[in-house]
Amino acid sequence: MFNNFWFVYFLKSLSKDFLYVGSTNSLKRRFAEHNDGMVQSTKVYRPLKFAGLIGVETEQQARKLEKYFKTGSCKAILKKRILSEHI
Repeated sequence: MFNNFWFVYFLKSLSKDFLYVGSTNSLKRRFAEHNDGMVQSTKVYRPLKFAGLIGVETEQQARKLEKYFKTGSCKAILKKRILSEHI
């Protein structure tokens, strides 16, 4: 059902105050890469948990959303208003 979707995902560090935003077409693989220390930008923040995700139809949509959510003001809104229950 979701095989052709791309996802913008949000990961929360369980050990530090850190929120990561990424995109992928394979959530299971990418989550494992993050928690196995294979992603340089999240390696020191392990372990990580999913805090949320958004599914879109194309890689282009996912990359644009990822870029938007990585802006400082949007990341602050995510942390304070949208994902506050989960992080």
